[in-house]
Amino acid sequence: MVAEAEFIHQSVRVLDVNFNKCVRSDSGGGSCVVDVAIPHDTKLNGTLESTVLDFVPCIRSGSYADIGPRRFMEDEHIRIDDLSLHLGSPFRGPTPSAFYGVFDGHGGPEAAAYMKKNATRLFFEDVDFPQASEAEDIFVQEVQSSLRKAFLLADHALADDCVVSSSSGTTALTALILGRTLLVANAGDCRAVLCRKGEAVEMSQDHRPIFAPERKRVEDCGGYIDDGYLNGILSVTRALGDWDMKLPRGSASPLIAEPEFRQAVLTEDDEFLIIGCDGIWDVMSSQHAVSVVRRGLRRHDNPEQCARDLVMEALRLNTFDNLTVIVICFSSLEHRESSPHPPRLRCCSISTEALCNLQSFLDNDGRM
Repeated sequence: MVAEAEFIHQSVRVLDVNFNKCVRSDSGGGSCVVDVAIPHDTKLNGTLESTVLDFVPCIRSGSYADIGPRRFMEDEHIRIDDLSLHLGSPFRGPTPSAFYGVFDGHGGPEAAAYMKKNATRLFFEDVDFPQASEAEDIFVQEVQSSLRKAFLLADHALADDCVVSSSSGTTALTALILGRTLLVANAGDCRAVLCRKGEAVEMSQDHRPIFAPERKRVEDCGGYIDDGYLNGILSVTRALGDWDMKLPRGSASPLIAEPEFRQAVLTEDDEFLIIGCDGIWDVMSSQHAVSVVRRGLRRHDNPEQCARDLVMEALRLNTFDNLTVIVICFSSLEHRESSPHPPRLRCCSISTEALCNLQSFLDNDGRM
């Protein structure tokens, strides 16, 4: 049997948008903005700019979690596709609005469970979440400031809660969609990956001791890295909780809850976002994960099944941790396929015998 190869000829629309920014907080609480991932130097003409501005994400999501080879499940996650409906009438924000979070616990499940149970209060109620009908720059900056405050307040809340052990902690990654604005906040080694025209764009940085800027920050605060572990104990350099490893409040600590931010303005080139705990990323690259989800969406267009597919792939690759994945789609398969594309061209391999028969057929004017 001769294998069939399929070649898809696809035109590429010229649309490069300066959409990736990383806001990185230093130890003094300041921040700077740097370009992330893909440089976009092409200027938009009027038609393309209109296309970008007209794009409205159509949000739908799915999630899947598995205990993996561990004895206990310490992951938690939250998935809110319609934030306005979830928070009720007092909330006023751009449309659509959605919120997602993954909390990868360690030292027991208490810290991650606390974050899931109290997420709405911590991220939206206690911090007086800003409100506006459009995601203008000033509003997005206020939202970022609010999220930063929420991370730090959550960290202190874990210290004050008598149910949560001082040795229990959790990494935290949240993704907030407000209109066309995607804002990711991360403290720890969960990861968010955006699929843009099939390419993986990382929307977070893993906060691990082997990451040079984190190592320097840790050592500047009096901590140390031993065999890849913070103070020889923890495999991350940022987390909520873990108060038995943190210095008193107000002191510069090697382990911090300060989130880092990355922001994107979504266009029709942005297909979906993957949020996953480190059990996924320990065994596969960001591009591998994007390829798995993209292939699944083309086959069944079900983000929940895609999240399960990613977990199953990580298990096949012998991950050693709990597993949690959220897949957030920004448009339906029908919408993507309604865009004009050149017809598919299919190329088949032909055996030598078949070629001879064809040549004979042509030489005899169609008579065999």
